[in-house]
Amino acid sequence: MYAVIKTGGKQHRVSLGETLKIETVAGDVGAAIVLDKVLLVADGDKLSMGKPLVAGATVQATIVSHGRHDKVRIFKMRRRKHYQKRQGHRQNYTEIRIDGISA
Repeated sequence: MYAVIKTGGKQHRVSLGETLKIETVAGDVGAAIVLDKVLLVADGDKLSMGKPLVAGATVQATIVSHGRHDKVRIFKMRRRKHYQKRQGHRQNYTEIRIDGISA
């Protein structure tokens, strides 16, 4: 059984027991959260697809940790113009574990 959820402007395919990193979600470590933007639920050969969301479908998850991704380095340069710009960025994330999928 798996589901496709939408969180943080991205879509993720999740299944039971899986851990994944999503955009930051408010909550303490160990807290249970409910993700209700479910786009698709598949159970064996039975498929439920929403338009755009599946009515009544939820995904239960537990917050495992909060953190920051690796640094992404941005370097801009214009040749012959004496222009160079260096910049870095680290995106925050929340790591969650999928505990249940209900349709």
